[in-house]
Amino acid sequence: MIKRCLFPAAGYGTRFLPATKATPKEMLPVLTKPLIQYGVEEALEAGIDTMAIVTGRGKRAIEDHFDVSYELEHQIKGTEKEHYLTEIRDVITKCTFSYTRQIEMKGLGHAILTGETLIGPEPFAVILADDLCDNTSEANGVLSQMTKLYKKYKCSIVAIEEVPKDETNKYGVISGEQIEEGIYQVDDMVEKPDPKDAPSNLAIIGRYILTPDIFDIIRDTKPGKGGEIQITDALLLQAKQGKVIAYKFKGERFDCGSIDGFVKATNYFYKKQKTK
Repeated sequence: MIKRCLFPAAGYGTRFLPATKATPKEMLPVLTKPLIQYGVEEALEAGIDTMAIVTGRGKRAIEDHFDVSYELEHQIKGTEKEHYLTEIRDVITKCTFSYTRQIEMKGLGHAILTGETLIGPEPFAVILADDLCDNTSEANGVLSQMTKLYKKYKCSIVAIEEVPKDETNKYGVISGEQIEEGIYQVDDMVEKPDPKDAPSNLAIIGRYILTPDIFDIIRDTKPGKGGEIQITDALLLQAKQGKVIAYKFKGERFDCGSIDGFVKATNYFYKKQKTK
């Protein structure tokens, strides 16, 4: 039922300067794969094969990555190195990629609205590539878990996890009534609240399923903190209508927008690879 996944990928990645001066943060590698490829593979696992990517200036490397490199293919064809391209060839074969540019950085809500032309009037997923997620032995990937929920609830869904109370100022935070184990009917959402003002410690991470009416809501949403249009503010209007649920997902999540999280992710996937 969810056919398209939107990747907002226009941000500057300033916390990783100077590495991101000429390299998109979404292309930073965890082991041998860039962050955005992990996200695309997660979407593929969820049965989604149309990837819509919102880019910006200096992000051409993303488009080049999800394309055939004829010179490279020719150089390594028939050699012992050819297998290194197997995974990305598989992704390119199975997916369709489309791109549009966000001219100004005006927040995640604005980035999602910029992608409307690539999505159209249908429900869609959103992945923030710098939130790197891995599944557990008991469950598929986070987006697969969420698409199954969408079939039941037919409304917008945000993925959440518990965070330390003193870190709520880094996230959108929800409150709501638990209607099933790990599933909440959202009644309030606050963007980056001070710990003393946070309605809970249930923080939204970079996985969403959104219904298409969100585009009109974002258009009417006024800028919030820092003059940015926040997706949290737009989702709040849906939540007040009983149209948003929050899902405490099963799996591991790493904040690869921070150096600490990036290092933890690298160590985690290295150990996982070694135990295969």
